Amino acid sequence: MKYTNGRMNDPFFFGYGSLVNRSTHDYARTHPAQITGWRRAWRRSPMRDLCFLTAIPDPACTIDGLVAAVPDGDWAVLDIRERAYLRQDATHQVRHEINHDPEVAIYAIAPDAHHAPTSKNRILLSYLDVVVQGYLAEFGEAGVARFFETTDGWDAPVLDDRIDPVYPRAQSLTSNETALVDHHIAGVMPK
Repeated sequence: MKYTNGRMNDPFFFGYGSLVNRSTHDYARTHPAQITGWRRAWRRSPMRDLCFLTAIPDPACTIDGLVAAVPDGDWAVLDIRERAYLRQDATHQVRHEINHDPEVAIYAIAPDAHHAPTSKNRILLSYLDVVVQGYLAEFGEAGVARFFETTDGWDAPVLDDRIDPVYPRAQSLTSNETALVDHHIAGVMPK
C-alpha cells in the first residue's frame, strides 16, 4: 500500500456485510463494487459467541459489495467498528467505477482466529436483515440471490430477534424485504 505520512493514500474499504447497507454508516463517498478472490462465510470466533460474516480466500469466487472512502484517511473509527478483523490490502482485486485507482482494504478474520459455526453459534436475524436490505438497495433481487449463493456457513442456526433486535445497527424492514429475507433463508438452511 502507498502511504503518505504513515497513512494510506486515498484509502477506501470494501464492505461485504452490514457496511453494504448505507443506513449503518455515514461514509459519503461510496460506490458499488466487486472483489475477486474472496467469498463470505458465517464464522464463530473466540471473541464472539454469535456467528458473523467474514471474507475467506477463494480464487474462484467474486462477491458484490460497497467501497467507501475512509474519511480523512483515518482508519481509527473503522478499525474500532471492525475490531474482530484484520485489515488487508485488496487494491488489485476490486472492480469499481471510481474515476481513479484508490487503495482498497478488506477486513477479514485471521485464518487461525475463526471456525465453522456450531449449533450454539447463531446468526442474528436482525443482522442478516440489515445485510440483505443493503444488497437489495445496491444490487436488486439478483444481488440478494448472489449474496446467499456466495456465502458459506448456512448450517448455523438463526436467532429470530426481529421484535427485540440484538444487533446495534438494526434497521426497519418493509414487509416485502422481510419476505425476501425469509424466502432466501428457507432456500439455504439445512432441511
